[in-house]
Amino acid sequence: MALEHAARLLPLDAAAAEEQAREILRAVGEEPQALRLLGAALRRQGETEAAEAAYLRSVKASVSDPELVRAAAALCENRLAVAEQTLRGVLMQRPTDVAAIRMLAETGMRLGRYDDAEKLLARCVELAPGFSAARHNYATVLYRQNKPVAAIAEVDRLLAEDPANPGYRNLKAAALGRIGEFEAAIELYGSVVRDQPRQPKVWMSLGHALKTVGRQAEAIDAYRRCVALAPQFGEAWWSLANLKTVRFSDADVAAMEGQLRRADLSEEDRFHLEFALGKAREDEGAFEASFGHYARGNALRREGLDYDADETRDQVRRAKALLAPAFLAARAGQGCPAADPIFVVGLPRAGSTLVEQILASHSQVEGTQELPDIISLARRLGGRAKRASEGRYPEVLADLGPDDLAALGAEYLERARPHRKLGRAFFIDKMPNNWAHVGLIHLILPNAKIVDARRHPMGCGFSGFKQHFARGQGFTYDLTDIGRYYADYVDLMAHVDRVLPGRVHRVIYERMVADPESETRALLAHCGLPFEEACLRFYENDRAVRTASSEQVRRPIFTDAADHWRNYEPWLGPLKAALGDVLTAYPEAPGGD
Repeated sequence: MALEHAARLLPLDAAAAEEQAREILRAVGEEPQALRLLGAALRRQGETEAAEAAYLRSVKASVSDPELVRAAAALCENRLAVAEQTLRGVLMQRPTDVAAIRMLAETGMRLGRYDDAEKLLARCVELAPGFSAARHNYATVLYRQNKPVAAIAEVDRLLAEDPANPGYRNLKAAALGRIGEFEAAIELYGSVVRDQPRQPKVWMSLGHALKTVGRQAEAIDAYRRCVALAPQFGEAWWSLANLKTVRFSDADVAAMEGQLRRADLSEEDRFHLEFALGKAREDEGAFEASFGHYARGNALRREGLDYDADETRDQVRRAKALLAPAFLAARAGQGCPAADPIFVVGLPRAGSTLVEQILASHSQVEGTQELPDIISLARRLGGRAKRASEGRYPEVLADLGPDDLAALGAEYLERARPHRKLGRAFFIDKMPNNWAHVGLIHLILPNAKIVDARRHPMGCGFSGFKQHFARGQGFTYDLTDIGRYYADYVDLMAHVDRVLPGRVHRVIYERMVADPESETRALLAHCGLPFEEACLRFYENDRAVRTASSEQVRRPIFTDAADHWRNYEPWLGPLKAALGDVLTAYPEAPGGD
């Protein structure tokens, strides 16, 4: 009753509510609800430091709260629905219970609801700024939401209090990498492994950063240190394979095969090891054995994904229906007029990194990375639908006025700004999946350049099949899915060519390899750039490259990969069948709409 009376007093007389809460605490000790009430009363009176201290005491006192214990047990057992229901019930009664808010945010993160988790954690650290565990969670969710600058700001607050904390340093290094500050990231990762040299995952992260800036020998050493500490760690073995320049020894192959025989090996380690062994056998010329490893790795990876090829086909159908000549003509001249971005789109492993490196070797162009911002804007426009087929995008574009389109273009440029370090007039966004959003790009940034990097569908398709991607390429783990995806991409781009002739410049990989100077001149002309010899010596550019082709583009153009898929042709029937007439028409698109 006393607590209820104090709660009723709070909006009327915060000082009286404070005194009531203190009386309860003197009588019963560290009672969580009384501490939260004290914190709220102090905050209303502007006593933010004292309020924070009260909230932190409530977190500590909540350890024995039966409802929070129940929710924590459900979280530990991955019974997320139970945890969520329990925590929402707690917060209905105690809306400022920061321990419950933090746990509900963790539940949201596990369910992939990062927007909800971000809002909850922002409220949590507002109520209790010194709640370090919640702030660490907040920084983590900001990082996962691709807000690295905001994440770094939160981590810096944590580091001010605990500068040696390896978890904080590790997260800051990862966020620095997101905005292209790789040398600073390398220094931070290095400081962690110097202090704690038996941390395999940090060695791997260090290896990734070193690889990105071209310090290959040091990257190999970091990956080797990782597998020496944790030989079952499949991702580190795959990272060595993914350099494309490492040849595994017989001892390496035996070590990986030995790990695959372990009954307790995780699925993630297993499929990474299969991909790495596929590369090892490929280098030996044992193509049937190599394909077997790639096929097993892909099958394991595909099991954990919910990619649906029908969804992609439906999105293409809807985009084509929207992007009619009359619709586009009515919006001509709208959007943000800036011409800064050069979008390089297509499929992964189609030569887009080569195109990027050529362009980034020009004095007026800066290479950034595969920016997720166009995809983020499209998802936001689509609403909170779980699947694209249930969302409002792309049809929602028809509801946007000139001011809306201009604002979206300006927002994209602002989101890209942290990645632009050199002050050059133009920058490259090399997110290949942006092919599906060419209509959005055209509407919000009508003066941006769009380049479509295209490679033979068998070479491109198989190259994607044998590549394990960190994220975002769910179609690449099944040959039929790959063929359908490639065909859908060709279909939409052919439609764009018809309704917006000349808007997209296409670079055919095989032509670029055969005649780099002519193709480079045509590429630069499309981008409105004068020819520069440095673009033909792109391999001398020491810029950071994050993609799977990072080592290949540090060498002159080579021709030996174009037909490499033919070594695997006996097993690629599903890819051929799914491609259909797209294969026979290449490099043109099949006729008709």
